[in-house]
Amino acid sequence: MEPNGYLPVIMQSLVALGFVALVLIVVPRLGPRRHSKKKDENFECGIESQGNARIPVSIKYLMTAILFVLFDVEVIFFYPYAVNFRAMGTAGFFAVLMFVAVFLIGFYYVLRKGAFEWDK
Repeated sequence: MEPNGYLPVIMQSLVALGFVALVLIVVPRLGPRRHSKKKDENFECGIESQGNARIPVSIKYLMTAILFVLFDVEVIFFYPYAVNFRAMGTAGFFAVLMFVAVFLIGFYYVLRKGAFEWDK
């Protein structure tokens, strides 16, 4: 573990911080600053905003988001295990069992909340 081994990481961090500083400090000073009532209004996909955005959101929307995380993102974690399952041995197997247990707890939660009852 020589300090020279960290040089590429330090250089990449400095470049990233420099880019962030450039974007946050320099770029806003380059463009024009014209404000008007029409220009400062919210605009979404060609549709003018209506009403208040602070309305309650249906629990079905949130359950759909949880379902997405449960059934889509976990595939990202299963893929490396499937590729290396022999090399990971027993410890890897038990780690995946714990992951699946947490996954099943989330699945049970959305099942109890009625997320699969789409017609209601």
